Order: sequence, then C-alpha cells, then structure tokens
Amino acid sequence: MDIVTKKLINILIQLAEADKHFARAERELIFKVAKERNFPEEAVTELIRKPEPIESLGALSHDQKFEYLYSVIELVFADHNIFDSEILFCKNVAIKLGFHKNVVDYFVENYGKKSKEEFKAVAISQLV
Repeated sequence: MDIVTKKLINILIQLAEADKHFARAERELIFKVAKERNFPEEAVTELIRKPEPIESLGALSHDQKFEYLYSVIELVFADHNIFDSEILFCKNVAIKLGFHKNVVDYFVENYGKKSKEEFKAVAISQLV
C-alpha cells in the first residue's frame, strides 16, 4: 500500500471531519483522489472509520508537499462551505509540510482565479 497516498487520504478525512460534518461532496472527492492513485476503497473506508494520527510529513518531496497542500484546499471548497475550523486545520497541515501558514490564506483568496501551476510557484516559494 502506498504510504504517501495513505497519509494524504488520512489528512483529507480528518479535514472533512474538522467542521463536524462529513459532506457527501467531501467524501466523493476523497474517493476520487484514492481512485486516481490506485488506493483501495476498502482502505479508505477503514481510515474513515478509524483515522490515524498525522505524523511527520517532512520526508515528502517539494512536489508531494504541494500536492498535499493543494488537495486540502480543494477539499475545503468541495462542499462550498468554508469553516474557520477547516482553515485552521489547513494551516496546521501547511506548517507540518514546511510551508509558511499564510500560504493557505493566499490559496483560499485565489481559489478558482489562479491555475494549479501558479499556486505551485507561490507555494514552493513559501517553503520554510
């Protein structure tokens, strides 16, 4: 089983639960990410039932760190309801990934206005 994908799915599940409402759109996005990465549905279901602690994310490559960050931002917007608890969770994940927490504010303010590549350029420049 791909540990990088497992960690990402686990983070997305915990983010989806950060507002105390695991929306259908969030669930669908999580399963879509898993499918794109050939991660078993049964493993996703098990993580939903029993999320794991979020461990160190420092060993990821810059590209992997960006993909994690971009994925959490996508999930925040999946249900069209943005909660402070979700933004705080994203900032904590950004810090664990080695980004400056303000990169999350930039992503939220510019979501839907910038390309993924533009976000990547800004994010990589915000690695601490």
